[in-house]
Amino acid sequence: MSVVDSDTRRFTLISGHGEPSGSAGQEEGLADVLTLQRRGFHPSSRDAKEALYQDTLAEYCWARDVAGLAATTLNQLVQPVIEICTFHGVLPWELSSRMLDQYFAGPGKRAHSTVRKKITSIDQYFAFLEQRYAGEILRRFGAAVESPVDAFNQPRHRGDFGLRIPPSRAEMKAFFGSWRQELETARKYPVAVRNYVMAKTAYLSGARATELCLVRLGDLHWDSGQWGRFLVRGKGARGSGPREREAFMFAEGRELLWWYVENVRGLFPDNCLDPYASLFPSERLPTALGVDLPIAPTMCADTFRRSLRRASLAHLKGTVTVLFPHLLRHACATHNYEDGMPLWDVQVLLGHEWPTTTVGYLATAKGDPERASLESSQRAVRRLSGEA
Repeated sequence: MSVVDSDTRRFTLISGHGEPSGSAGQEEGLADVLTLQRRGFHPSSRDAKEALYQDTLAEYCWARDVAGLAATTLNQLVQPVIEICTFHGVLPWELSSRMLDQYFAGPGKRAHSTVRKKITSIDQYFAFLEQRYAGEILRRFGAAVESPVDAFNQPRHRGDFGLRIPPSRAEMKAFFGSWRQELETARKYPVAVRNYVMAKTAYLSGARATELCLVRLGDLHWDSGQWGRFLVRGKGARGSGPREREAFMFAEGRELLWWYVENVRGLFPDNCLDPYASLFPSERLPTALGVDLPIAPTMCADTFRRSLRRASLAHLKGTVTVLFPHLLRHACATHNYEDGMPLWDVQVLLGHEWPTTTVGYLATAKGDPERASLESSQRAVRRLSGEA
């Protein structure tokens, strides 16, 4: 009976009664079953090993895609495996703990957080390899699959995240004021205004750079809430995939976005009336396809980071002289909390699932226990007076 799996698999012959056995000396009465995973060339050849290696990488990405991981995460899953195997010129099941140590202690040595992330990705790939391919690899190549990450080189999370200290509210106000005055003389006025509006929206709403890049014109809901809200596609947690949530405009953000959409968004070379058009588009339309696209591609998050860095070096005065998008998110949380916004509301503003995550954003917040105690007493008086 012939069975075919795919173009890369060969026809498999399952021997039955009256058919020749697959190998000399095989015991009578036992059928020679060739699994669908076997190749059409010698099972121990280098080509067979390389082909199986490529299959495992592809199937691992498929499995994680089914699990719901984001596309950006999928692109980074197997890069550390390819990196270290290419360096040593070996296949994954030929990789040893000594090779791993030699690479990450030498040519592959990076920041501790980067090394930890790469080694964790390698260990997760080997868990997949052991679960699904260990038996086939042992049978075909005589190699045992074992993760090179052991109890001695497994990295520990040492809390290697630095304390992010955002500028004060007064410094942020002066920064945006100075940047705004420069817009009229910018060489590319629409691009300069786009970068400015995007940065201030990130500061007012607490949205991430990648979230703002994906906002479309149809995601602006002007009638939601008191000042309007907009839909963002945030990052997932524990393999849940991207999560949608509503970000808040507030009064200042509503006025800013309304002005931008009415006066500046139409200056970009695409159809700004399309609800699927990006709110913050790229200034260039792709020309490689040879067709006129009605919608410009979204702005790249790295482009936003570079523009924010240049603007902060030119206009931000004070102890903090360089801004990056996530620091705007910290500034949003800190300043709102210092102005009296409860922790629960700050958590909703940032889109966090757990309040402990929000607390990490408030490490530099200057609390006032005396003011909180006075406000608590005043609330108690008002409640008792209402009951009386």
